[in-house]
Amino acid sequence: MIAAMAGLIAMLCLLFAVPDRRLAIDPAHSLVTATVSFFGFARKTARFPKVEGSADVVGDDVRLDVRLDAAALVAPDSVTERRLKGEDFFDVARHPIVRFVGSGLRATGSAAGTIEGSVIARGVGRPARLYVRFSRPIETLAAGGAFHVSAVTEIDRRDFGMTAYPLIVGGRVRIAIEADLQPSG
Repeated sequence: MIAAMAGLIAMLCLLFAVPDRRLAIDPAHSLVTATVSFFGFARKTARFPKVEGSADVVGDDVRLDVRLDAAALVAPDSVTERRLKGEDFFDVARHPIVRFVGSGLRATGSAAGTIEGSVIARGVGRPARLYVRFSRPIETLAAGGAFHVSAVTEIDRRDFGMTAYPLIVGGRVRIAIEADLQPSG
């Protein structure tokens, strides 16, 4: 009984672990882009200039929470921008935020790794693996100071109910995150 209780307490401590460091995304020095194929031979890229979120460094793990203001997205032309914000795609009137939440950093190099998580768009969450590169070695992230992260993932827009224009707009979407993270509180 005591061993079971000790195990439960240990699990709860891990679940609610206080981060060694909390960092905030610096919105002035961060950008997210989403790129799709267009007519099968060209590409179109939308920018999400309003990015916020945090990274909690807990031991050797990094927990990310990245939030994008989909209503502020910028597209190459006004027609594309209007369509992306409309009901067929992001439906920003009902779902103004796109989010990535993840943890479980797995190092693939001294300053690179993967983070498993979920992309949430239009109220739908789907698994996603972020391939990340840090501006300095992973083992130094908990030591202090700011750092930069570059990350990419690929999703299928149809998994989120964005099925319009299948002959014109490709299904695969490459998402790229460039973010400066600054110590917070």
